[in-house]
Amino acid sequence: MKQPQPINRHTIAVLVDNEPGILARVVGLFSGRGYNIESLTVAEVEQAEQLSRITVVTSGTEQVIEQIKAQLGRLVPVHKVHDLTSEGPHVERELALVKVAGSGERRVESLRIADIFRARAIDSTTESFVFEITGSQEKVNAFVALMIPLGLVEVSRTGIVAISRGAAGF
Repeated sequence: MKQPQPINRHTIAVLVDNEPGILARVVGLFSGRGYNIESLTVAEVEQAEQLSRITVVTSGTEQVIEQIKAQLGRLVPVHKVHDLTSEGPHVERELALVKVAGSGERRVESLRIADIFRARAIDSTTESFVFEITGSQEKVNAFVALMIPLGLVEVSRTGIVAISRGAAGF
């Protein structure tokens, strides 16, 4: 009996022409084949050459991940595809804005926890705070979980951005 392949999380960076429709084509590739996107970020990275970087976090067996990379590489405005997870050490970060409402001791406790997590209060009213937190997905998740009993109102997250470690570039 054949052993099932493990499902692993991979962070894939894709360098593309910054043109209308490319994001829809990349997302369509995933949805059309039933692949899940756990996180997606897109931004222009080279204005002169009109290039954007798409960072996708997805999960699958090694065979599925290889299929995703091959299919991404075949899309016409794609210049490069890098599986940061497979290629070696890389850094991942996410930014979140977390709104917490409360008063009295709950307000003091939310500030104390924010300090421990190095989250910054970027907006404050007499009834609420908006905290800015950056870090790993696990750190952001832990901070949000601790804010729930203190009056969590809303969370807005950027998605994961990632870059390889070392001197070599994309």
